[in-house]
Amino acid sequence: MLLPCPHCHTLNRLPEERLAEQPVCGRCKQPLFTGQPLELNASTLALHLERGELPLLVDFWAPWCGPCRMMAPAFAQAATHLEPALRLGKVNTEALPELGARYAIRSIPTLVLFQGGKELARQSGALSETQIIQWVRSQHR
Repeated sequence: MLLPCPHCHTLNRLPEERLAEQPVCGRCKQPLFTGQPLELNASTLALHLERGELPLLVDFWAPWCGPCRMMAPAFAQAATHLEPALRLGKVNTEALPELGARYAIRSIPTLVLFQGGKELARQSGALSETQIIQWVRSQHR
């Protein structure tokens, strides 16, 4: 399985059975899983979607959005429960409007679950930690 490092963005090859063993990057020696969502930009989102083999859950949000700010801690907590089965990331649509347009984000917050570079599901509106985890598990088996 190919995993981009959340720190130096190097691709790491790792057997799937070793995901839960707290693997580290072969280049920078930092943990491959941090228990926190990654702040994604256009290049890091593309890297995780096109080269990474782990499912990716992206929170499309904006700093001025009250429901987005309200959901942020729940999304961060969900990362501690969902990793290493999938990677969680955040895209600030105010700073990166081209990504919001590319993925047809019409309202925020919007969660989009990707696998193999393709969208599997999306959910708009703020969710609690439990709702995020339940929704992901119902979409991704």
